[in-house]
Amino acid sequence: MLPDLSVFWVVFFVLLLTLILDRLFFRPLLAIIKQREDAVGSAKALADQAAAEARRATDEFDRQTATARADVYRQMDEMRRAALEDRAALVDATRKEAEATLAKARADLAADVAEARARLDKDADALAAEAASQILGRRVS
Repeated sequence: MLPDLSVFWVVFFVLLLTLILDRLFFRPLLAIIKQREDAVGSAKALADQAAAEARRATDEFDRQTATARADVYRQMDEMRRAALEDRAALVDATRKEAEATLAKARADLAADVAEARARLDKDADALAAEAASQILGRRVS
């Protein structure tokens, strides 16, 4: 028994529709899906590369920050040491100046004491002579 001719036509139209759908719908759709997959893959690769560069930049920043911090601490230590040395020199100079001033004041005081004693001795002799004159009622030489 021979199939009906309509079956051949149905098979023909199904094959024709398959061919048309393949050329006009499925191939462009698959091409777009492939392009999107490629774009996602390249975007992921770029993101990985950017992340790696960011890690490198962060590491470099951390290294430079640590170096700068160490340099600042070193400079602070040097400044502190210099300030302590300046302070010690200033204290020493002030101590020497105070000692010199004190020695001069002691010398001036000793000179004033000697002068006052000499004046007191002279005044005491004069007062003694006057007291003796008044007591004796005559001038004592």
